[in-house]
Amino acid sequence: MNTTPPSPYVTLISSDGFEFIISRDAACVAGTVKKMLDPQSNFAEAISGVCTLGTINGVVLEKVCEYLYYNLKHRDAKDVPDMEIPPELCLELLMAADYLHV
Repeated sequence: MNTTPPSPYVTLISSDGFEFIISRDAACVAGTVKKMLDPQSNFAEAISGVCTLGTINGVVLEKVCEYLYYNLKHRDAKDVPDMEIPPELCLELLMAADYLHV
């Protein structure tokens, strides 16, 4: 059994091969990623720290990563300003948010 602590960073890979290295705390804002990285899950992602998200392209995943950090930063704040979202990404972001449980 591996007893080394997990890295504080994880890699999210988009369907078109873009890699985003983000903090584990930010990544775990997304319920799906949190379950993938849970050491008790026995998923390969929990060991490697790499999550391949085959249904999310790089442009959308970049915005998702931005949101994960935004959410983490403002989780206890009140009157949080809206995050800028390009209208052309709204539908794809909505589908990604549903898949990732954010």
